[in-house]
Amino acid sequence: MHAALSELERLFPPGRLLHRPGELVPYESDALTAFRARPLAVVLPESHAEVEAAVRWCAKHQIPYVARGSGTSLSGGSLPIDGGLLIGLNRMNRLLRLDPQERIAVVQPGFINLQVSNAAAPYGLYYAPDPSSQPVSTIGGNLAFNSGGAHCLKYGMTSNHVLAARVVLPDGETVELGSESLENTGPDWLGLLVGSEGLLGIATEITLRLLPKPETYHTVLAAYDSLAKAGEAVAAVVASGLLPGAMEIMDSLAIEAAEAAVKAGYPLEARALLIVELEGETPQVEAEARYLEEVIQKSGAYEVRVARSNEERLKIWKGRKAAFSAVGRLSPDYIVQDGVVPRSRLGQALAEIEKLSARYGLRVANVFHAGDGNLHPLILYNGRIAGELERAEELAGEILKLCVALGGSITGEHGVGMEKKAYMTEMFAEADLAAMRRIRLALDPLELANRGKMFPGEAPALQFHGAHPLEKAGVISRE
Repeated sequence: MHAALSELERLFPPGRLLHRPGELVPYESDALTAFRARPLAVVLPESHAEVEAAVRWCAKHQIPYVARGSGTSLSGGSLPIDGGLLIGLNRMNRLLRLDPQERIAVVQPGFINLQVSNAAAPYGLYYAPDPSSQPVSTIGGNLAFNSGGAHCLKYGMTSNHVLAARVVLPDGETVELGSESLENTGPDWLGLLVGSEGLLGIATEITLRLLPKPETYHTVLAAYDSLAKAGEAVAAVVASGLLPGAMEIMDSLAIEAAEAAVKAGYPLEARALLIVELEGETPQVEAEARYLEEVIQKSGAYEVRVARSNEERLKIWKGRKAAFSAVGRLSPDYIVQDGVVPRSRLGQALAEIEKLSARYGLRVANVFHAGDGNLHPLILYNGRIAGELERAEELAGEILKLCVALGGSITGEHGVGMEKKAYMTEMFAEADLAAMRRIRLALDPLELANRGKMFPGEAPALQFHGAHPLEKAGVISRE
């Protein structure tokens, strides 16, 4: 045992300090499964004081650490650090307070995103940010990566819904950032923390803003014979002055996968589907629906369906929400990329991605938050074929460069993490990166917090780790 671990044994009882190889295996990766690293140990705190103690232990022994909840980061942002400490926050999963009068909820970092809305529902309230991993991802992780989701087009990202946080800084000091009020004075330190990918501190209590649930929804499914037409339709809707609650696009591969998985009733022959959802008070939604119908008809949709019941609406969304995992039916492996382009360039971006897909000989499925211009190309490959993983990585990089060239960004809601740090220089000048690093070093001079993430540097190539043990045993198959 590492000599310093005996100190952790005095801080964490048996079962909440894991250091044996078999205990560490489940923590070696996050949702970007092509990366793996073995931490020195895992601690499972149940209180703010225990998080503080773990971080102080890291500072004392100069051991790097990463905090994580459900490990759903698609950019490798919650990947453990080789030889570092992993601070697992899933046991800090309580709703501390819900105040319907003030429309706030105070939660611990391991509280699940969807549970916030479930808890607020009896009061006619909900929590707006809804990443696709909403049923499993934690609020602490959402804060670290400034998560988005389908309905952030109208209401904004996580940063627009976090009012305050109690935070353990990398030296173990505790600070309180923000307040329950919408108005604060002084520098926006909380704004700096949200989206900092765990480099500036660990939030142990988070105050969230709740919104009144919309009175009604109007959900439209439009089918197109080309992906570019669907992309251009998004720009047309926005240009019309409408502000839908959500606008999502799925291409033919994503439609095929989602339909096979959940049978949402999508038209299988469509090259692209556009989902548009209006929400709000009934008279307003009814008026906007009539206008939306005109815009969609002019955009070249060959089939338009409107959900006539809540069941039909949920069925449409079930297909969209299931699309990422459903793509696993089409390919043994895939990379989920995350880039942004201006909405007016969506059609151009999608046409270029189709060309890149043909050039690299790899299929690309597109499922994305079109209203935000937030692309999620899923690059399909087979890690058991020599060189295919490397080709998929190159294609993913080409797509990120394309996003920047079109005036967009290398990330929309997944963060930079391990996956995209090599592309930070495509977007930021050396002076920009130096300024970011100075902020980080002011709080963490030894760069212990989530070391090796976000800033450009040597990034290990994605790795194929071979067949799953159950595959080898013939219990499961990916065919």
